Amino acid sequence: MNRCGLLMAVLLTAGAAVAAAQDLDTNYQGLRDAVAKGSKDAAAKQDAAYKEDVETIKKLAAETSAMARQEIAKPEETDPDALKKRLDDLRAIDTYAEYALYATAAQSDAPVMVDLIATLEKQNPKSKYLDLGYGPYLAALAKAGSAAKIPEIADKALANFPGNPYLLDPLARNAASHGQNDRTIAYSIRIIALWNSHPKPPEGMSEAEWNRERDATLGPSYYMAGMSYAATSRWVDADKNLRAALPYAKGSSTTYAAALLNLGIANYQYGKMTMNKARILEGAKFSEQCAGIQGSMAQEAWHNAQAMKAEADRMR
Repeated sequence: MNRCGLLMAVLLTAGAAVAAAQDLDTNYQGLRDAVAKGSKDAAAKQDAAYKEDVETIKKLAAETSAMARQEIAKPEETDPDALKKRLDDLRAIDTYAEYALYATAAQSDAPVMVDLIATLEKQNPKSKYLDLGYGPYLAALAKAGSAAKIPEIADKALANFPGNPYLLDPLARNAASHGQNDRTIAYSIRIIALWNSHPKPPEGMSEAEWNRERDATLGPSYYMAGMSYAATSRWVDADKNLRAALPYAKGSSTTYAAALLNLGIANYQYGKMTMNKARILEGAKFSEQCAGIQGSMAQEAWHNAQAMKAEADRMR
């Protein structure tokens, strides 16, 4: 190539790079504007306008992310300081494209949320915004009539977010509903460990909100673990977890009664194994409490209590 041809190639390459950067900047600004407009339309309940905003955000988020990643893969800067700044800017733009989908989903009804979070999953299955959004997303799937998809989605997502209790919870519930006691226990104790390792709310979250977030999965996890331990005759672990579940279970008379019934059996069985009269009487006490709750378990619990007290009376 002669000198003139080489110069022309350099100019064309530089021109293409400038044009690509301009296109990216234009898309990025358009995406920011669309997110701002979508927020206003959602607040004003302008359904038609908001649907248009959502489609624009989906389109621009995908395009902006693709452009940013293309430039990250082949940066044009040669100066080290300029290169670092440009790469940081590009990564921030790519992250914003993910945020745009998440933020729009967070203010949307169930069908739109499902669509947007599924789009974000495809764009980046490891996005930090998925870690924040999986709880509402799985709830939205249930509202949208797609509850059957939740276990599969949660199981796949867990590989990227192993410490997310909102992914572990539906897996524990699904295992419990299929009588898979060991799997139920494994998922439940992971949830319990996660919450107990974070006893205080993160910065920016109130204690009341934190408690609601935690209790939604922590209480059921104690209950599911306790019931599965009882079903497999692991009485000490059943006792420990079902006792912990009681304060959370009081909102449901059926759940509370089941916890008490199995606590009675666990303490009685452990008391018999260790010849511990106090434990047998503890079992009778829990059984009597269950018998006092109107429902299908009351009669069984009353008979259990009588048998347990009779057993204790025969002991020295």
